[in-house]
Amino acid sequence: MKFLHLPFNSRIQCLIEFQNTKCLPVFHFEYKKQAQFLLAATLKTVLFSFFFFCVLDKNPSDEGAPTAVRMQQKRNIQIIEWEDLDKKKFYSFGLFMTMTIRATVYPATLIRTRLQVQKGKSLYGGTFDAFFKILRVEGVRGLYRGFMVNTFTLISGQAYITTYELVRKYVSQYSEDNTVKSLVAGGSASLVAQSITVPIDVISQQLMMQGQGQHLTRFRLYSNTETGKPKKVFGQTRNIIAQIFAADGFRGFYRGYVASLLTYIPNSAVWWPFYHFYAEQLSKLAPSDCPHLILQAMAGPLAAATASTVTNPMDVVRARVQVEGRNSIIETFRELIKEEGFWGLTKGLSARIISSTPTAIVMVVGYETLKKLSLRPELVDSRHW
Repeated sequence: MKFLHLPFNSRIQCLIEFQNTKCLPVFHFEYKKQAQFLLAATLKTVLFSFFFFCVLDKNPSDEGAPTAVRMQQKRNIQIIEWEDLDKKKFYSFGLFMTMTIRATVYPATLIRTRLQVQKGKSLYGGTFDAFFKILRVEGVRGLYRGFMVNTFTLISGQAYITTYELVRKYVSQYSEDNTVKSLVAGGSASLVAQSITVPIDVISQQLMMQGQGQHLTRFRLYSNTETGKPKKVFGQTRNIIAQIFAADGFRGFYRGYVASLLTYIPNSAVWWPFYHFYAEQLSKLAPSDCPHLILQAMAGPLAAATASTVTNPMDVVRARVQVEGRNSIIETFRELIKEEGFWGLTKGLSARIISSTPTAIVMVVGYETLKKLSLRPELVDSRHW
């Protein structure tokens, strides 16, 4: 009998038994216990999410009319659309929100990049090992290498938000399906944002790899002839830019562009539909007086874990193409499989999930709050949260 054909109570029981399972046999590889647990837990979370919402997809006839009436009485989460916003407030608050998020998660982004580029475990044994080694050897500043350059992605962040909202508005003329609107708008927003972000990423990733990871990259910072130390902040940036341009010309700043599109367009296209889907399904479980922001804050990490797991293999390839100066995505993929097996495709996944979870919470809470604060004055009293 299929899972969805079972009575609702039976589905709940199956779900509890599934979640209490202590291991996933398919993942019993001979790797270190920490890595094995991480991979199993990650995939288990994603699988649990799918089963979780299959359970919620019940027919009112399963439990009778009273349940259906109670479900209908619960408030649906209202999506604030582009035409509802005061654009001046939206962009002013948006810049501050984006900067705060990037400053919060940047160390995890740096660690993820170093883990993805290293060969095997030649430099770090894992996410926490990398964190403590960088902190001990390079200090707090080591966790923020390339951050000042990365702040220019604020431009792409605003471009992403604007594109997402405008495309949603455009697609709504042809379809009222929220999943379709989110998928198309998310993919389109990533296409525009990555066209701006890739040159910034190429430069900032080279700066991230300096210090303990500099032997893994093509470019190294030139020392100041007087002090014997690398130039500070933008002096280092100019140093790296000059080396990239001398080696590869203008095209060097768009190295890995296709790999970035193949990573972030699917990531964004998956994240938004799952975010709205999870939020809607959680609202069916929650009490009618539960604040929607709490449900949205729970939906964000679930969507992030799903999207990160699906797109991580291409993210590993993208990082190697950009940092090591490779030209072929396919050859990079083949070499990665040959050297490290399919396990290599999960490199940096823990750091990515660790960074994406708080990012998702902060982004969702910040973004939804931003939209509420930016709501046109005449619409404020008509909305209930």
